[in-house]
Amino acid sequence: MSVLTLISRNKMFNGSHERYRHFSDANQCEMTFAVYLPPQALQGYRVPVLYWLSGLTCTDENFSTKSGAQRFAAQWGIALVMPDTSPRGAGVADDDAYNLGQGAGFYLDATRAPWAANYQMYSYIVHELPALIEAHFPVNGQRSIAGHSMGGHGALQIALKNPGRYAAVSAFAPIANPSQTPWGQKAFAAYLGDNPELWAQYDSTELAKTAVKKLPVLIDQGSADEFYPHDLQAQAFVNAARGNGFNVQFNLREGYGHGYYFIATFIDSHIEFHADALGL
Repeated sequence: MSVLTLISRNKMFNGSHERYRHFSDANQCEMTFAVYLPPQALQGYRVPVLYWLSGLTCTDENFSTKSGAQRFAAQWGIALVMPDTSPRGAGVADDDAYNLGQGAGFYLDATRAPWAANYQMYSYIVHELPALIEAHFPVNGQRSIAGHSMGGHGALQIALKNPGRYAAVSAFAPIANPSQTPWGQKAFAAYLGDNPELWAQYDSTELAKTAVKKLPVLIDQGSADEFYPHDLQAQAFVNAARGNGFNVQFNLREGYGHGYYFIATFIDSHIEFHADALGL
């Protein structure tokens, strides 16, 4: 089990927002994550966890400082865990483009060089990070998962492949059909090669067509999002999931864009959605 090094700790809504660094066995490099412990967790109670996966170019700090989610996590008694979006460091493969390499891990396990040496974000999010959280913090083993853009892609495909691990999944403006969109095609080709079977394993729309367990899904999409629908394709996922019997709540939010003004406006409804799924 990794040793956690505290980077910072700040009181927030009577809870504690904390950042940590540790060496990741999955990614073979130093990783950073943040955790918000609601006041209930500081009062001796074990609480459920909502994992938040951020989008392209982000770190754990974008959601932490811009979303206002901690206010609602404190209200419902939910811990928030916010990992970085990719491996980082001088020895970690990178690319000059914003949508590949550091800051663009796509929450998959890369199979091609040079990426495979460090880019094992799927294993990190699904297995290594929860093991750390459940060993070091006052949580009760209940989990839910959410994300934005690239992180929405990560949350959806991870939840669909591991439905017993999560009570529900939600996403803001997810890259929901990545094998059919430019961002996803570029990342999949680099990280996984030209094998369509591997691509389908990380494509939420494809996974939704055959998923057996139907966990609750909430998606918010801004109508004024500059990347909608071309790079995102939320409707393709919604159609596939509903066609397979999923209860998908889909909201097209008139006039909203892709960024954190949008997320901050509706994050309360997402926290409440997960609270309900977690039985709070």
